[in-house]
Amino acid sequence: MSTAEETRTSDGTPEPGDVEPELSALYRDIDAAELRPLWTITEQLLTPTPRPKAVPWLWRGSVLRPLAERAIRLVPVERGGERRVLSLTNPGLGGRPYAAGTLWGALQCLGPRETAPAHRHTPGAIRFVTEGEGVWTTVDGDACDMHPGDLVLTPGGAWHDHANGGDGHMYWFDGLDLPMIEALDAVFFEQHPELRQPVEGEHNRSEREFAAGGGAFADTMVAGAVRGPLDPEPSRLLVYRWTETARRLAELAAGTEAPLVSLEFTNPRSGASVLPTLSCGMHRLRPGGASLPVRRSGNRVYVVFRGEGHSVIDGRRFDWTAGDMFVVPSWAAEEHHSAEGADLFSLGDDPVLRALGVYREESLPTAQTVTDVFGG
Repeated sequence: MSTAEETRTSDGTPEPGDVEPELSALYRDIDAAELRPLWTITEQLLTPTPRPKAVPWLWRGSVLRPLAERAIRLVPVERGGERRVLSLTNPGLGGRPYAAGTLWGALQCLGPRETAPAHRHTPGAIRFVTEGEGVWTTVDGDACDMHPGDLVLTPGGAWHDHANGGDGHMYWFDGLDLPMIEALDAVFFEQHPELRQPVEGEHNRSEREFAAGGGAFADTMVAGAVRGPLDPEPSRLLVYRWTETARRLAELAAGTEAPLVSLEFTNPRSGASVLPTLSCGMHRLRPGGASLPVRRSGNRVYVVFRGEGHSVIDGRRFDWTAGDMFVVPSWAAEEHHSAEGADLFSLGDDPVLRALGVYREESLPTAQTVTDVFGG
C-alpha cells in the first residue's frame, strides 16, 4: 500500500495530519480554475452592516472655486470630454473619480459666451446651481434658465447642452448616477451632430406646463422624503426654482421647532423622486440647530448652499461653509449643526434601494461623541 492509502480512515477520508498537502493542492486547483471557495470569504461578502469603500470626506469651496477659475482661463470647454468639470474623488475608491460608490459629484463651470456641446448618455444627471447668472441648460429642446439655488434635471437619454449667454462665470454642482450605471454595464454615450441642439419655442417650457398651480402637476416637492411612490419614468418638469424651494422651507420651519427641516423634490406626475435612480433634497438648519444622528443605507452627497456649520459623520467632525461639498457613505451616522442657520442640498441613491427593497434607516437617540476633526 502507498503511504496515502495507509493514512486514510475506513471511509476514505484522509487522517487529520495528512490533510494539508491535499488541501493546498485543492486551493491551487480552485484558483487555477478561476473559482473562489465561499467558505473562506463569507465574512467579506455577508457583513452585518454595509461596508462601503468610500469614506466620509469634504471638498472645500475655497479650493474648488480657484481651481475652477484657473480651468476657465486655461482649458477650452471642448477639451477633455466636452465639459470643464472637477469631479469629487473619494480617497477610499482607489483614484476613481466618484464621490461615493454609486454617485458622481462635481463642480462644473462655464465662462462667458461659452457652450458645453450637446450630447446624451444613459446615466441620469442633475444640476444644482451654486453661483452665477446667464446660463441655460437645454434638455431635449427645452432651454431651462439657471439661477442660484435652482435644480435642473437631465434625465438619462436626454440630449443636453449648457450655454452661457452672459459676461460672467457660472458654477453648478453636477450629480450623476454614473457609477451605478457603470456597475450595471449599461453606459451608452452619443454626441449630438450640432454644437447646440435646436431650442423649441420659448425657454422653460416644462416649467410652464408642469410647475404651474393646480391640476395633477401642482406639487413638486414633499416634506421630509419620498417614502412610497416609485416611478421608472423621470420627471417631465426639468427645472425646480429656488424661489419656490425657499418658500416651502420657510413654511416647514414656521410649523415646527425641529432643528432641521427637509423636503424632497418630486416628480409631479407621480410623487416619486425626480429621477428613477436619484433623489434630490433641500435641508434647512435653523439658527442653533443640532439634528440627532441618522443612519441610512445608500450614499448621499451634500452641497452647502448658504450658511456655515458642521456635521458629525461616524464620530468625525466636518466644518463647512457655503460652497463646500461633503459625502456621507452608506450607513454612516450623520448629524448636522449650525449656529447661524444653513441650507444644504442633497443628492442620494435611495430610489434604487427602495425599489429593490433594501433601504433601511435608523435614528440614534443621542449625539455622537466627536473623536476626530477633518483637516485638524
